[in-house]
Amino acid sequence: MFIGGEFETQSVHNMVKLVDQGLRYGMPILAVTAVGKEMARDARYFRLACRICAELGAHYVKTYYIPEGFESVTASCPVPIVMAGGKKLPEKEALTMSYLAIQEGASGVDMGRNIFQSEAPVAMIQAVRGVVHDNLTPEKAYELYLDLKNACSLPPGV
Repeated sequence: MFIGGEFETQSVHNMVKLVDQGLRYGMPILAVTAVGKEMARDARYFRLACRICAELGAHYVKTYYIPEGFESVTASCPVPIVMAGGKKLPEKEALTMSYLAIQEGASGVDMGRNIFQSEAPVAMIQAVRGVVHDNLTPEKAYELYLDLKNACSLPPGV
């Protein structure tokens, strides 16, 4: 959804059609808030964009984590929020961002680049899982990541 952007009207129409099709076939809908270069990237924008997605019928909303005001975004949206991973970050930073998002009300994370571009994707996904499902702190999750990364790099039979 491009709320506040040049294609806002088209975006809203497309979302309504998608929700109608999803309801017809019993398929839940995940809406994604889009942030163009000219668009605001603050809590006020994300609260509005997420709420519009939910009010148009999305069952979940994927949006970006912002350090100031993310809790107000999750609190103002009537459906679960999933944090978008954004650009590739160092593993500990990505785990910290995930932890903060969960602590501030996100129901989950969707971190493509921060998993697949990691030096150890399997270890990273396990560490993110620990943050989301086991309430691991970023420090504990990073330790888990390092332990799993090192275990995977051992020669066979060691």
